[in-house]
Amino acid sequence: MAEWIIRLYIDILNNNLKESAKKLGLDGNFIFQQDNDPKHTSRNVKMWCLFHCKQQLHTPPQFPDINVIENSWAILETAVQKYQIRNKAHLKQVLQEEWDKISPDTTKKLVESVPRRLEDIIKAKGHATKY
Repeated sequence: MAEWIIRLYIDILNNNLKESAKKLGLDGNFIFQQDNDPKHTSRNVKMWCLFHCKQQLHTPPQFPDINVIENSWAILETAVQKYQIRNKAHLKQVLQEEWDKISPDTTKKLVESVPRRLEDIIKAKGHATKY
């Protein structure tokens, strides 16, 4: 994995994680979830998390039943499909605008659904659920 990608990811964590948790009313009381993406499992990211995330939940990659970011990507994809994208710059602009429109309430509801998701996965014995 390229070192610059890992540094960029750590910068994103530094600049956004605490602010996002605060907006969701979670402050320091949250479980940080990552899948097994290589940048998430790098030594530098693991060290960063050790010092900045009291609780962590590691999940399989692209497992929407647990990983609420997959649901967020789906919301974003649906919103972006309404546009006639002209070029890369336009796509970037639309992605940013539509991402900014995803409300903290929507995100909070997704986060609050995790216990139900986990219960459903247990009931389904690890198979896919309605999520």
